[in-house]
Order: sequence, then C-alpha cells, then structure tokens
Amino acid sequence: MKLRLRRFAHLREATIGALDVDGAFECFTLEDQAQNVKVPGETRIPAGAYPIQLRRVGSMHDKYAQRFPEHQGMLELAAVPGFTAVLIHPGNTEKHTEGCVLVGDGAIVAGELTNSVQAYRRLYMRVVESLFALDEVSLEVVDI
Repeated sequence: MKLRLRRFAHLREATIGALDVDGAFECFTLEDQAQNVKVPGETRIPAGAYPIQLRRVGSMHDKYAQRFPEHQGMLELAAVPGFTAVLIHPGNTEKHTEGCVLVGDGAIVAGELTNSVQAYRRLYMRVVESLFALDEVSLEVVDI
C-alpha cells in the first residue's frame, strides 16, 4: 500500500495537504509549518518516503486503545530524520500535531481539519489491514 501526502497550502502556523491511498484521494492532512531550524513539537517532517509501522507503546497508544475498539497500535512513520514518534492521528488544528500528521475529511484554508475521527478510522482500518497482510505500507511526502 502506497500513501502519498501532497502538501499544497503552506501557512504561517500549519501545512494542509491531500492524502492519496494507492493513487486515490482519501482525506486531507494538517501538519505543523516548515521551519529552517527544527523546533520540537512545532515543525513538520521533511519531504521524503517513510515506512509505516504500528507503535504499541506510549501514552497515545494507551489512550487510543481505550478510545477505539479497533485499535491495534498507532500508525507511526519510521526512519524520519531528526524526528521520533511521528504518528498519523485525528486532530483539528496545528495545536494537536506536535510534529505528527493529522487527518480529516474536510480542510479549512485557515489551517483546520473537520471530521477528523471519521477520516482516521477509515484510513486506520485500511492501513492496519495491509500491515496484517504483511504488505509494505509507506508514505511519500511531497511539497507542491
């Protein structure tokens, strides 16, 4: 399974993108803004290709295991240079990102997402199904 995030709105405090799964639009994304010098929790990841794996440790994993019955682990981007614990999860504004990739069915150009939990659940089930089928799952991040 190949995910592709196309960043198209580069705002002062956030970045909005479109996420495709195997070439078809899936949902919108929201990340922190680009910065020349990384500020922990306030800088988006660099463009590149990253494998996705399940992360089964940490407070987010514990929280989501209680919140979502289908939870098998957090969707984590591996091998991101200079970053750790980069997750894909629901959220509405850049205050919810802390360097992670948020997903939602709608995007407001001011830097917000809507219907985030709905988009996350749909994407999550697709990705986990592929991971359990032992498919390689990766995310390519592209700045446009």
